[in-house]
Amino acid sequence: MRRLHYLLSLIVLSLSVTSCQDNDVAAKINGQTVTESASNEAVAKESSGKRGNGIQVLVPEASGVDVHGNSDASIDSSNAKDGYVMVKYTGSAAKVRMLIETPAGNTYNYLMDLDGQYDVYPLSEGSGTYKIGVYENLHDDQYAAAFTQSVNVTLKDEYSMFLYPNAYVDFNINSKAVQKGQELAAGANTDIEVVQNVYHYITKNVTYDYDKAETVQSGYIPTVDETLATGKGICFDYASLMGAMLRSQGIPTRLEIGYAGTEYHAWISVYTKETGWIDKIIQFDGKEWTLMDPTLGSYASNSTVKKYREDDTYYQLKYKY
Repeated sequence: MRRLHYLLSLIVLSLSVTSCQDNDVAAKINGQTVTESASNEAVAKESSGKRGNGIQVLVPEASGVDVHGNSDASIDSSNAKDGYVMVKYTGSAAKVRMLIETPAGNTYNYLMDLDGQYDVYPLSEGSGTYKIGVYENLHDDQYAAAFTQSVNVTLKDEYSMFLYPNAYVDFNINSKAVQKGQELAAGANTDIEVVQNVYHYITKNVTYDYDKAETVQSGYIPTVDETLATGKGICFDYASLMGAMLRSQGIPTRLEIGYAGTEYHAWISVYTKETGWIDKIIQFDGKEWTLMDPTLGSYASNSTVKKYREDDTYYQLKYKY
């Protein structure tokens, strides 16, 4: 495809992506060998509950069946039906961004790794045409297109992309967060009970890091095992850790970014077979979950939580991963 020579001013959310390996990995969990591969889910020990708590880690792969690109960039859309594409940059620029324009016209902006390896990017806004572009930095906030491609996507369902690891919810079979998620799911009879256990564990054991919130740099990416080990983090860390625990238990989980009141914020929504998508979750009242923002639940009073549950305008979703 002919290289496009034009300048872009990128004034959208800057997001960096880490790579997901597609090679086989073997691990020991509770004395059992668990194999993680591109074609298999990783399954660990059985739970005492009716639901089971086997670990399920789906691994994105660049299959090479449907690939577009040039000497600088490659886009592998072989598994677009599962809700993701794999993109790599092999040029010489010192800074590169990848933009995805969704069928709804929203633009997702990622800061790419420059290791020449494929990274995974979710197609999170339904079936339709996604415009994917790799852009090289010229100077300041000016970029030129290295390669662009439109990809027509028919998703097989509405939740598969929210089971895979990605940059914001990055985990593998060896992650401590995955093993803790398995522990918290033991004895659960339903997905809702797993969500409840994970939610209460995180809000009781992770405290909000106000110093970090004041100093965090643009492009910050959470590390779920670090959040688990230190027991503190910002909203991004809370949502990412919960997402890793739940996805590795086979529960589709969206990490969502937008506004909580006037503050830029991150939270999650989950999908269960019993209920479908649950978009408003904070706490379980015996019948339903509503607006699970794990950060708010960790420090807000019950009256504050109740107030925001009742205010439909408080949370304004912008992006979902």
